[in-house]
Amino acid sequence: MQTDLARILSVSGQHGLYQYVAQSRNGAIAESLETKQRKVFTGSNRISSLADIAIYTSEGELKLDQVFLAIKAVLGDAEAPSAKASEKELVALFKKAIPNYDADRFYVSHMRKVVDWYSQIVKYASLDFVKEEEQNDDAAKEA
Repeated sequence: MQTDLARILSVSGQHGLYQYVAQSRNGAIAESLETKQRKVFTGSNRISSLADIAIYTSEGELKLDQVFLAIKAVLGDAEAPSAKASEKELVALFKKAIPNYDADRFYVSHMRKVVDWYSQIVKYASLDFVKEEEQNDDAAKEA
């Protein structure tokens, strides 16, 4: 099954990732990837779609799906380091996966989030991502 990063959400103040389910009167209904529990998030929650997130590189920005695939290429079938791993371990992983990341704007705290999200996507979804063209085709069909 393919993963649509446009429907995978990160919510500030909430641990884990959520899958968008539906629009509610005053927010969005999303289901935890881990526990499958549904919650309603209102406008007071900062919600980010993983498809809208990118990291800074010397050539510009690199979308998160490409970052995940680069990490997968380095790790193979091995597990990603914990988000609580040492700074050295995380920096070493990102130097191998994305050697041109911008160290002045992509911090270790960001690396921790990306590694945590990567682990959750691998465990609860898939690294086989829906391509942007397919997302646009689906949106056209729904309209």
